[in-house]
Amino acid sequence: MTEPAEPAPPARPVRPPDPVSLRTVYRWAVAAGLGLLTVAVAAMAVYTVRSVLILVLIALFVAVSLDPPVRWLVHHRVRRGLAVALIFTIALAVVIGLVAAIWPPLIRQGNNLIHDFPQYISELSARSKAYRELSDRYGLTERLTDFAATVPGKIGGGVVGFIRGFFGAVFTSLLVIVLSIYFLADLPRLRRGVARLFPAGQRPLVRRATDVVVDKVGAYMIGNLLISLVAGIATFAMLSIARVPFALPLAVVVAIADLIPMIGATLGAVITVGFTVILTDFWPHGVAVAIFFVIYQQVENYLIAPRVMRNAVDLPAVAVILAGLTGAAVLGLLGALMAIPVAAVIKVLLSPVIREMDVADPEITDEEAAPS
Repeated sequence: MTEPAEPAPPARPVRPPDPVSLRTVYRWAVAAGLGLLTVAVAAMAVYTVRSVLILVLIALFVAVSLDPPVRWLVHHRVRRGLAVALIFTIALAVVIGLVAAIWPPLIRQGNNLIHDFPQYISELSARSKAYRELSDRYGLTERLTDFAATVPGKIGGGVVGFIRGFFGAVFTSLLVIVLSIYFLADLPRLRRGVARLFPAGQRPLVRRATDVVVDKVGAYMIGNLLISLVAGIATFAMLSIARVPFALPLAVVVAIADLIPMIGATLGAVITVGFTVILTDFWPHGVAVAIFFVIYQQVENYLIAPRVMRNAVDLPAVAVILAGLTGAAVLGLLGALMAIPVAAVIKVLLSPVIREMDVADPEITDEEAAPS
C-alpha cells in the first residue's frame, strides 16, 4: 500500500517591486539625462561662440608674448599700467611702420605679378624644353594661364565682399588689441586666480609652473616672429641682388611660411625658387636662389634660432610635427602656429611629473629620461 504523496509546499507570493527602488532608479535616470543634456548644451554653446573663443585665445597668446618686457619694466620700478601702455605703443608702432612701408609696393608688385604672370609662363614655355614637354603632356601652360587670368576678375568682381572683409578684419584686430590690453594688465591677477583653484599645499608649485609657462610661451612667440622677420629680410635682399622681379611679395611669402614649424622654411624656399625660375631663368638665377636658401636654412637652424630661442622650450621633432598637424586640422594655419606653444605648455606642466617618475625608477637611463 503506497503512502500518500506529500502535498507540495505553497508557492511563495510574488512580491511587487519595491517602490522605493523604482524611485531611486528613476532619480538616477533623470540625473543622468540632465547631465547629458547639460553637457550637450554646453558643447553647443561653445561651438556657437567658437569664433569669439578663438579671438580670446589669440588675445591671451599676445598678452603672454608681451608679458616678459612688461615685467622687465615693472622690475625697474615702472607701474604696470604705464609699462603695458609703453609696450603696446611700441609694438603697434612697429607693426604700423612695417605695414606702411611694405603695403603700397606689395600691392603694386602683387597686381603686376598677377597681370604679367601669363606672359612669364609663355616665355618659360619658349625657352625651356623640359617645361615645354611637361606642358604638352599635362597642359600646364593652359591651366596656369587660365588660373592667372581669372584672378583679377575674382578680386575685382567682389568689391563688396572685399570691403566687408576689410572692415571685418579691422574690427577683429581692434577686438584682439583691446582684449590683449586687458589680459596683459590683469595677468598677475589671472595667475593668482589660477593658483587659487588648487589646494593650498599645491599653490606654490602652480605659481612656479605658471611663471615658467608664461616665460617660455612668450619667448617662443617673440622668437618665432623675429626669425620670420629675419628670413623675410634676407630673402628680399637676395632677390634684390639677383634682380628677381617681385622680390617683395616673394619675401613676404617666405616670412609668413617661416612661421609654420618644421616645414615652413622649406615650403617658402620651394615657392620662391619656383617663381624665380618662372620669372627669370633656371641658370644662374634659379640655382643661385636655391643655393642661398640651402645656406640660409643652415644658418637659421644652427646660428639664428638657437640664439633667439635660447629661453624657449625645446621640443622633439616628432612632437612639433604632431602638434602642428593637430593644430592645422582644428584651426587651420592659425592652429598650426598656436599648437607649438600649447605643446610647450604641456611639456612644462609634465616635466615635474616626469622627474618624479625618474626618481622613483632609478634604473631609467639618461637617454630614456625626458628632458626637463
